[in-house]
Amino acid sequence: MKKLKGIGLLLIANVLIFITLSITFTILSEVVLPAFGIDLRGSFAQQDLLWAFVIGFGGAFISLAFSKQMARAFIDCTQVTQPRTPAERMVYETVQKISGRLNISMPEVWIYESPDPNAFATGPTKNNSMVAVSTGLLNNLNEGEVRAVLAHEMGHVYNGDMFTTTVLAGLMNTFVYFISRMVYRQMAERNAALGFAVYIFLQIILSVLAMIPISWWSRRREFAADRFAANTVGKEHMISALQGIDRWVQRTQFEYSTQDALATMKISGQTRSFMQIFSTHPPIDDRVAALRQL
Repeated sequence: MKKLKGIGLLLIANVLIFITLSITFTILSEVVLPAFGIDLRGSFAQQDLLWAFVIGFGGAFISLAFSKQMARAFIDCTQVTQPRTPAERMVYETVQKISGRLNISMPEVWIYESPDPNAFATGPTKNNSMVAVSTGLLNNLNEGEVRAVLAHEMGHVYNGDMFTTTVLAGLMNTFVYFISRMVYRQMAERNAALGFAVYIFLQIILSVLAMIPISWWSRRREFAADRFAANTVGKEHMISALQGIDRWVQRTQFEYSTQDALATMKISGQTRSFMQIFSTHPPIDDRVAALRQL
């Protein structure tokens, strides 16, 4: 029942967003702009807005629905169902214990080959998710620290962060498609080839800009997951885990901003620079400071 209620609320929210945008652009194109001598009524077609809405949210939710399959396709991973080593047993039992305490279905547990200490959670719902940790995480952190990282990822699962991020991504995608299409209509009337070129250019530029609010939201959710881990296993373990990851980065002198294309999506976050606005994780120093204030 709760699941159906959540889906219903999501659909209602999406419909309200569409109606609001439709009314707003209708008033803008039919009343406000003509009053100032700007007649763009031919370009604001509601079917374009509907199409953008369907593509924007449809694409985002299709990605969410297949997020586990896509994650497994891009990493060299092994699912843990019957732990064979002490490390596998510790990871499996930690996830099992936390999910039982939260009264949610146990996520799939995966371990993947990667030298850097990292972990992630994904899946369409909190009762249909996966948690994956790297071999680098198991090799570089102690048991308490690994448990803290696992609790952090379980915080993402329980809080439904993948779902809420998908809703935000769908909204951003809708604006990207709609604005690009709107400009294309104007340009195509004069030059079809130029209009198409501008359309593709806007798709790329606006998609990049759309990552800024999405990444900002993701960073906020990282702080929330840290708090969840602190409440679950103790903040000192989470602080120690973050510091251990930071030491590994410093020790290996990994230039994330230039050598690792996925650096902005990893636990280590991004160094303080302009590119930080595209980082899904806050700087480790900020996270440690926030944990210490709890």
